[in-house]
Formats: sequence, C-alpha cells, structure tokens
Amino acid sequence: MSEVERSIVVDVPVSAAYGQWTQFEDFPDFMSGVESVEQLDERTLHFRARLAGTVREWDAVITQQFPDERIAWRSTRGTPNAGHVSFTPLADGCTRVDLSMHFEPHGFAETMWARLGLVGRRVDHDMHRFKQFIESRGRATGSWPGVIHQPEPRGARNPEERRA
Repeated sequence: MSEVERSIVVDVPVSAAYGQWTQFEDFPDFMSGVESVEQLDERTLHFRARLAGTVREWDAVITQQFPDERIAWRSTRGTPNAGHVSFTPLADGCTRVDLSMHFEPHGFAETMWARLGLVGRRVDHDMHRFKQFIESRGRATGSWPGVIHQPEPRGARNPEERRA
C-alpha cells in the first residue's frame, strides 16, 4: 500500500474550508483525476477517477466526520484506499488543511506512478487547486455539519478508522 501526506494553508476560515470539503460532488472542480463523485447517502460516495490513463471506480464510506475538524473515509468496493483530511484554524482566519491518503496501486502504470512520486505530485496540484477554488469564492458552495463516528471494529488494522 502507498501513502501520500500533504498540507496546505488556505486563506479562508476553517468553516469555509471544511464546508467546501463536505461538498463531495464538487471534487471534480479541483481534483484533476476525479471525473465524478455521487453521494449515495450521508455516509456513502461513489467515485469515478482516471489515473495513468485507466478509469477506476470505488465506493467509499465516511468513517468519521467532525464539523470544522476532520473527515475520514475508506473504500468499501473497487479501488482500495483510505484516508483523512483535517482542518486546523490558524491566525488571521486562515486554515491548514492536512491530507493523508493510503491507496493500493494496480497494474504496471499505477505502480510506476506511485514509485515515481507522481501520485504525490497530483495530490500537490489538487491541493493547490482546492486553495484557488475556495479562496476565489471566499466561502464554501455548501456545507454539511453532521457528525459521523463509526466505532472502531474489533481487530481493525487501518489507522484511518481511529480518531487521533
């Protein structure tokens, strides 16, 4: 399994940064590889993305969602991945956005992308596009303030399913 961790500071309050991240169907507006996201219910999402010329689809469940603080997920079907994004308020109304993502590359091209650091570069690019997206608006296109907390399953091995 490969891992990517990135951070960026956005010049908007934490409520705006977090609120925008809850608008999952807007992800294609700032995530270059994501073609579509369909929110199936308040916890379940269906993703369609393109990586290394290959279309990948997966369903993901939100395992944690704490308003203005953290969103964590894991795939339940399709391309294996998990991760979390956290939001930290900073001085002057800015927010640090920290993203940690674990994924399992499939096939030669995806494995090479991961080994060469190209997935990390794409995530860097997408984080900068998120920064431009939210700063150009100054506010989120929407927000979902709900709380989701999935208790840790017995014997869970994925650290993304645990709240730090």
